[in-house]
Amino acid sequence: MDNITLKNFRCFREEQTARLAPLTLLVGENSTGKTSFLAMIRALWDQCYLGRIPDFKEEPYDLGSFDEIAHHRGRRGSRAESFEAGFDDVLKNTRELRKKIDVKAHPYRFDVAFEKHGSAPVQGKMRFTCESSWLELRRKEKSREASFGTSSGAWGVSDYWLNQIEDELSWVYGLGFIAPGIAHREDESEPIPLQGDEQPTDEELNQIQQLGGILTAILLSHGKKRSYASSPVRSKPRRTYDPARPTPDPEGDYIPMHLAHLSHYDPNRWNRLKEKLEDFGKDAGLFDEIDIRHLGKRDSEPFQLQVRKSGRRLKGPRRNLIDVGYGVSQVLPVITELLEKDAPPMFLLQQPEVHLHPSAQAALGSLFCQVASSERQLIVETHGDYLLDRVRMDVRDGVSDLKPDDVSILFFERDDLDVRIHSLGFDEEGNVLNAPTTYRKFFMEETRRSLWKR
Repeated sequence: MDNITLKNFRCFREEQTARLAPLTLLVGENSTGKTSFLAMIRALWDQCYLGRIPDFKEEPYDLGSFDEIAHHRGRRGSRAESFEAGFDDVLKNTRELRKKIDVKAHPYRFDVAFEKHGSAPVQGKMRFTCESSWLELRRKEKSREASFGTSSGAWGVSDYWLNQIEDELSWVYGLGFIAPGIAHREDESEPIPLQGDEQPTDEELNQIQQLGGILTAILLSHGKKRSYASSPVRSKPRRTYDPARPTPDPEGDYIPMHLAHLSHYDPNRWNRLKEKLEDFGKDAGLFDEIDIRHLGKRDSEPFQLQVRKSGRRLKGPRRNLIDVGYGVSQVLPVITELLEKDAPPMFLLQQPEVHLHPSAQAALGSLFCQVASSERQLIVETHGDYLLDRVRMDVRDGVSDLKPDDVSILFFERDDLDVRIHSLGFDEEGNVLNAPTTYRKFFMEETRRSLWKR
């Protein structure tokens, strides 16, 4: 995703667009919509890349019912009747995608509007746009309507094609199904002119048919992987773990089981991951070694997670995870997911620096710079100045492959009953660009107070 647009969603009333990058840092005061922003990114990802119906009550983002999501200014009749979101992206012609479908890279846009159905938000409209052509599916009271258009006109899709779509079929799949059918021009499926009386030309119909191929390629390009969404507070460490199936969860409860499973069944993969975890642990000053201590020979028997911190001359004792401070257990789920070879292409992280010493927060910033890329996008909500400053300096000093344009800072600023998102960036010297006067105002005032006595 390159940009995201919001309107009438939670605290975002007016339409505004925020720039996303391989590494995007969300900063601002508490209760300024940063978590809601992450929730919408996941909803769009599920809807448009995986063909899933968004669930706005799924952990770790329980946004509630429609009335709690649509923007409301606190007086009767002021609640929005719908909320909207959309994003720009580019279809990347990767090696894996070329094996599945022959399609060139294209810039495209998805727009989705959600309306109230009972107490829940449901998709009321979806539009897919590529260059000058578009496809749209819209919900009516007891039916659906589809339309398409080019730069020279717009046409409705006959009920013949709408009736081919099963009710439970996702809308993005529905658009992809309609697109090639439009070009058949069967008698019962003639397009319905919405502007004038002209029928679309063969060239225009071919453009719409190509949209179907691009939609198919978009769905294939993400490999059915959901975005990884973490909670701001992760699981508590345990002295001893009882083996269980490692089912992913936002709190990271499954991570110890996942690591134990790898050490038992896939030692080569475990050793590669273990080396990466230990490299980060050393950089962060958290631990030098991490190990699984199996309390039996069978995989069904309990195990412990242990870490070791070495001195200048001697290795220290192995200590149980529960005995080494909360920071290690809180950051372990995040770094494990980031360092896995088959990690998802999108990470949505809430306060990953929680419980970490400033030096460990900085090391986490360096890790983000190392793993963020065009193939792995990180959206990070943070209150950590040390993390942000490390990102800024690593980009300035060329420590990783990230360039200034590969990092976006989104500053969430409260404006009366609304919130404004400012898209900031870095220059080659690591200076923050496009910052409003309110950015870092609090920190500047605290520093001035510490230096000058009245």
